[in-house]
Amino acid sequence: MTKAFSATRVRDAASALQVHDIPAEAPWSGIVKRGQSIRIIDLEGQQAVDTLFYNAADFSERYSSQDTLRVQGSAYVTSGTRLISSEGRLMATVTADSCGRHDTSAGACSCESNTARFGHHVKYQHACRENFVIEVAKHGMSKRDVVPNINFFMNVPVEPSGALAIVDGVSKPGDYVELRAEMDVLCVISNCPQINNPCNGFNPTPIRVLIFAADAPASSEG
Repeated sequence: MTKAFSATRVRDAASALQVHDIPAEAPWSGIVKRGQSIRIIDLEGQQAVDTLFYNAADFSERYSSQDTLRVQGSAYVTSGTRLISSEGRLMATVTADSCGRHDTSAGACSCESNTARFGHHVKYQHACRENFVIEVAKHGMSKRDVVPNINFFMNVPVEPSGALAIVDGVSKPGDYVELRAEMDVLCVISNCPQINNPCNGFNPTPIRVLIFAADAPASSEG
């Protein structure tokens, strides 16, 4: 059974500085200032949320999945995980997690990988890599700047052989993950459009993003 994780201090959603509803299959990006927190909410459950972070002052410094896994010594992201940059610096810290299972090994789907995995008839389908390319282009970057990402709420167990398996998500409607920015970061999201494997329950759904001030008030409810 997956254990639910939470921070000792739960922020009141009504105190959010910004609220962004991201439709199914769509991208989004926004700046999160140092000390601010970003909460990503899986509104309907079983929705993978592919996410990247860049140093807002220098986009050449970006999230490193390899360094993040190496520093924490765990295959998954959850409460307490420190997100490490390509320069070995702390970008963000996971401060709350009601789901307990987030992947940072399987990467993002693309038209090419969909074709290889599922057949030529799916090549036309939109994918996360294309979402990322569209969104980073708004900030002067290109597909060369899209690196291995975090898949929030995506259930990717490591099999005894070492292979990765993408299986049914464990997130419930309303589950969330919250991170505190340790530097000014650009957060880029692809609300995953994948319909050929169970990472989204074969039905992509909307998500919500909240951004909180560094000292937002707390409450007993999520």
